[in-house]
Amino acid sequence: MKLFAAFLLTAALSFAQNATKIPKIVFTDNTLDNGLRVIISEDHYAPVYAIAISYKVGSRNEVKGRTGFAHLFEHMMFKGSENVGVGELDYLIYTNGGNMNGTTNTDRTLYYEVLPKNQLDLGLFLESDRMRGLVITQDNLENQRQAVKEERRLRVDNVPYGQTSEKMEELVYDSFPYHHSVIGSMDDLDAASVDDVKQFFKTYYAPNNAVLAIVGDVNAKEALAKVKKYFGTIPRQDPPKPVDLTESKKDGERKTTIQDPLARLPRVDIAYRIPETGQPDARALAVAASILGGGGGGFGGRGGGGGRSSRLYQELVDKKELVVQVSASTDRRAGPSMFHISATLRPGKKPEEVEGLISEEIAKLHAEPVTTKELQRVRIGVERAAESRLSVLNRAQTLADDAALYNDPNRINTDLDQQLAVTAADIQRAAKAYLVASNRVVVETQPTGGGRGRRNGPPQN
Repeated sequence: MKLFAAFLLTAALSFAQNATKIPKIVFTDNTLDNGLRVIISEDHYAPVYAIAISYKVGSRNEVKGRTGFAHLFEHMMFKGSENVGVGELDYLIYTNGGNMNGTTNTDRTLYYEVLPKNQLDLGLFLESDRMRGLVITQDNLENQRQAVKEERRLRVDNVPYGQTSEKMEELVYDSFPYHHSVIGSMDDLDAASVDDVKQFFKTYYAPNNAVLAIVGDVNAKEALAKVKKYFGTIPRQDPPKPVDLTESKKDGERKTTIQDPLARLPRVDIAYRIPETGQPDARALAVAASILGGGGGGFGGRGGGGGRSSRLYQELVDKKELVVQVSASTDRRAGPSMFHISATLRPGKKPEEVEGLISEEIAKLHAEPVTTKELQRVRIGVERAAESRLSVLNRAQTLADDAALYNDPNRINTDLDQQLAVTAADIQRAAKAYLVASNRVVVETQPTGGGRGRRNGPPQN
């Protein structure tokens, strides 16, 4: 058995060292006279293309009393524009064999379509028409305000642990941009006026505040000419005021308890504020999260059920039988990010014991380097996860977001190598710097009722 295990480890190491290199993504990068940045990558494997447009506006751009605007606008953008009526965008996309959606997070709002190659004009026309002339009326606003409020009820207010995520962000972040949730508050949504929404649109939904990416079976030169045709005459606007994402250093642990009438089991969430995505320590901590409670490919990802070979799973689930689920992850933000551990307890088990054992595992990261086997497991998982770039939609979204948030669309070609270069020493250094008691937030969620709420988790925007 020992010989067989050694063979498997050797095979895994050989696989990682000799794995076929993922081809570099070739793209063009141009900026129109009105400030719209256009990135195009040809891929003639299948007769389809994806278009993604990333607007540099997320919940971080909101102000006190007007939270939830970025997410509200994601909904508003589907309610009709100058030449496209209510419901027509969806109809045109689906009847022409495509699909589309939008997504909002703390840093940006993104819209996308995937269509057959012969429908490039359709995708560009639809996106340009709503950038140029979104229809903003009291009826549209009221309709989507109610839709967002209902979404909040279904995904946050009326689900187990729905309030936990919001409380975590409130305690991890002190500055307003990241201190509040993406979905916003009911009161703020009620206070929104048509004039507020029109001003928000004028400020943020401008060509000089957006990046358009096209990936698929297109000719780059011809596609750029079409982009100029549809978007070139949309006027630029004054650039939005920059957002200060600076956070003051924490001076002590923050801990609170939430009484949740919808939860069935107690839960312990532990979080640390860490550097922004792309910083060396952030990459190292993403690897640490995978080793502690990830599935092996969780660089910078949210959630995950925790890999069975991870340290926390083996200690808390298999060995001690204290929890039914445990995970560790880091999120990806343009500003300070979050290292998050979540454990759902078995009935009758004590949160203090679970919290103590998690602290012991964090202390081990400080005391000694992670093993070569653990590091290799994560590297193999990262390489496998990187294959998702084969999707034209994933590449379009990545190119648009990386250009919009980091001014570097070539991150799609450099990020993997940087992730794979993380060493055990890097992890130990970063853990000592950031996974410390003075930077820790602990939220204990206690069930107080019958736990009859919906069982899906909080929103992942």
